[in-house]
Amino acid sequence: MGRSEGMDGSEDVEQAVAAELRLLDPAVRTSPDLAAQLLHPDFSEVGRSGRRWDRASILAALPTMAGSTGQDRVRVDGMSGRSLAPGVVHLTYATEAAGVRAWRSSLWVRDEGGAWRVLYHQGTPAEALR
Repeated sequence: MGRSEGMDGSEDVEQAVAAELRLLDPAVRTSPDLAAQLLHPDFSEVGRSGRRWDRASILAALPTMAGSTGQDRVRVDGMSGRSLAPGVVHLTYATEAAGVRAWRSSLWVRDEGGAWRVLYHQGTPAEALR
C-alpha cells in the first residue's frame, strides 16, 4: 500500500492507521456493512471533488468510487499520524487511484466500545505525489 512515516509511535496511531488502511481495502469499500463499522455516526467529509458527504451518502457511493476494485486499488504514500488526545488521532497521507491523486487528512476517534471510527475526512486535489 505504500510506506508510512512520521508516526508518533503510539498504539492509538497504529490502530488508527490500521483502520484507515482497512477503509481503503476494496473488500471493505464494496461492503456497506464493513465500511459502516469504520465510520462514526457523525461522519462527514469534504471530498477531493469539493463535494460534502455525510455518513449515509458516502456509504451509498463508496462501492462505486475509484479504488473499490482489485484492479484499481488505492495507492497510499507518506502516511503520518499524530495522537491529539487519548482516543483521538489525526492522519495525513497521499493517495492515487485510477490516475487521480489527492492529499488526505482523517480524524479518527475511539468509541466507548474501543473501536476506531473516522469522524472527519478531507481530500484535496494533488498534481503529483511528493
